[in-house]
Amino acid sequence: MDLICIETFLKVATNQNISKTAQQTGYSQSAITIQIQKLENELGVKLFERIGKHIYLTERGHAFIPYANDILKSTNAALAFSQKEKKAKGVLRIGGVESICTGLLPDLLLDFYQICPDVEVIVRSGTTTQLLHQLSCNELDLVFTFDEKIYRSELICDIQQEEKVIFLTLNNSQYTHNKIIPINELCKKPFILTEANAAYRFILDRMLIEKGLEIRPILEVGNTETIINLLKKGMGISFLPYFTVKQLLLNNTLIELHTDLATTRMYHQLIHHKGKWITQQMEIFTSLVQNYFQKK
Repeated sequence: MDLICIETFLKVATNQNISKTAQQTGYSQSAITIQIQKLENELGVKLFERIGKHIYLTERGHAFIPYANDILKSTNAALAFSQKEKKAKGVLRIGGVESICTGLLPDLLLDFYQICPDVEVIVRSGTTTQLLHQLSCNELDLVFTFDEKIYRSELICDIQQEEKVIFLTLNNSQYTHNKIIPINELCKKPFILTEANAAYRFILDRMLIEKGLEIRPILEVGNTETIINLLKKGMGISFLPYFTVKQLLLNNTLIELHTDLATTRMYHQLIHHKGKWITQQMEIFTSLVQNYFQKK
């Protein structure tokens, strides 16, 4: 079975678009089509169905993904067994949700570069759902997310660390430390929130709906750093993971606001697919994340 055809299958499964896959791989669209057809002929099943200009995985195509990942895992293991004692080389592909990409990855990647200067690192951001789909199609090696606990039989969670999400604003005389603010009153204040598809924003909205409340933000911004910079300028209140604002809380630039709403707790999770061959660079990065949380 042609490994190139299997790699192409996984890329098309992720993109669900032949022209985009052609751009990524350097093959022509016709070459991509031929590779898929060759694999379909070998397997004796249809992996994709074409409806108009769009391409979709068939039921058998979905079922073949774990087998494709297993084949590549075994191949990578065979190629890498003699490299164990050598300096890490190759590529490390990390997927992270936006808050992780801005709040944790920069320092971790700097440490990783000092240990593995010859490894090319590719970082992709997205929602947890998007990243886990890419993981299942072997487009990512690791997913670093901040979400509710994830349980799936095909996934292995290397690290799981609890973290709270808090209300906060600029530290000024308007708010008093540790004073409990009724949530129905706080909801009336001007808020800057991340987009609704962020996991912690979704949970906040769900908790408020249960109480018959809602927050109508004056601004929705997908970038955590932008929200923090606006808070530092005195623009409203926000709801952010503690790790993204820890230093600003410690130096009293920002202040946590306490309410009668239950504390929101979510989880840092570093995940890989159980069918994935664990490379040396994956092991090193995982160790760096473990050390980070142990020190914390």
